[in-house]
Amino acid sequence: MTNSTVTLDISDRGVATVTLNNPDKHNAFDDEIIAQLTEAFIAVENNSQARVMVLASKGKSFSAGADLNWMKRMASYTYEENLRDSNALATMLKTLNFLSKPTIARVQGAAFGGAVGLVSCCDMAIASERATFSLSEVKIGLMPATISPYVVAAIGQRFARRYFNTAERFSAETAAQLGLVSEVVVEDALDPCIDILIKALLANSPAAIKASKQLIFDVADREVTDELIGETSKRIAAIRVSEEGQEGLTAFLEKRQPSWIN
Repeated sequence: MTNSTVTLDISDRGVATVTLNNPDKHNAFDDEIIAQLTEAFIAVENNSQARVMVLASKGKSFSAGADLNWMKRMASYTYEENLRDSNALATMLKTLNFLSKPTIARVQGAAFGGAVGLVSCCDMAIASERATFSLSEVKIGLMPATISPYVVAAIGQRFARRYFNTAERFSAETAAQLGLVSEVVVEDALDPCIDILIKALLANSPAAIKASKQLIFDVADREVTDELIGETSKRIAAIRVSEEGQEGLTAFLEKRQPSWIN
């Protein structure tokens, strides 16, 4: 998949890179780009060769959020038209958040508004020290509604109550303290740092990663009950007797690399 504003590349080792390629507009997105991102994420999900996905962008900004011309169009939309537009954005975010493969956001510059949602939907994020962030919606009379489930999950309710309402810009270091990004590095170290994560992920069982990611969604914020304990016990029992579970255990005991490592 290749077009002017969103590209998808899958390397020989199974690393899919989805890139926002609209640097002249600071990678701001509109309804068309949202549709292209959704298409790209679905393509990664359905490609058996893709084992890890990196979400990146070209230029000095990661993404400025909503495109100005798109916002102008939205201002004249009816409620029904706005709802349809919002649902498309919600679908894109949900697709990214629940991708069964591990995802890494490469944040080299400013990430505003909806772009904070993109970062929050990725499993991990590495930011350049010059990256900045802002949940800026209230400045123009709006709110970060569609991205809110993912941002609140990433930074917690207490911090959301501040940054949703102040719309203040915060640094990459603050983003790391909030839990929005995993690490902050100098810009030249961005790709080497991401490659360390990729190598770690590629060394692990694809089926176990998929199951572990789903496990997080299924157990988060649940009370530890007999039902939950029973459910998790069944999951570990099932994966132990699975094909990759058996291969991993056998490889470990035989002191050899498992079959999923090329």
